[in-house]
Amino acid sequence: MFKTVLVPVNIDDTRHAEHAMQMAIAIAQRDGAALHVLTVVPGFGMPLVASFFPADAMREAKKEIAKRLHDYVEQKVPDSVNAKAHVMEGNPPERVVEYADEIGADLIVLPPHDRGAVDQALLGSCTTKVAQHAHCSVMVVRG
Repeated sequence: MFKTVLVPVNIDDTRHAEHAMQMAIAIAQRDGAALHVLTVVPGFGMPLVASFFPADAMREAKKEIAKRLHDYVEQKVPDSVNAKAHVMEGNPPERVVEYADEIGADLIVLPPHDRGAVDQALLGSCTTKVAQHAHCSVMVVRG
């Protein structure tokens, strides 16, 4: 049914992703699908902000985050599942949709974002934005 499954994970707060990871793994096992686990680092945004940090700060941060994500995938995903870990920088919902398109994902499995009602009303959640803009099926797994 599905060939490529993407599950975005906030590596700093994996407890919200637990049920989504379990569902994504189950789907990947059932369908023999490739499983891609993505973490998006928000980044510095504007060049003015970036100018306050050493030139290699983001590269070093991404390297450390990639190691943590790799360890997380090694711990959570059985060897029987073809899993890949990837780190991107930028706006999380935009990058999730972009990466889904890049890998030809036919399913994105998302945890609900735990954010206060005021933040959601003003900013919207990453989950909502991905669901609105994705070019493939999106499953939101509540814990």
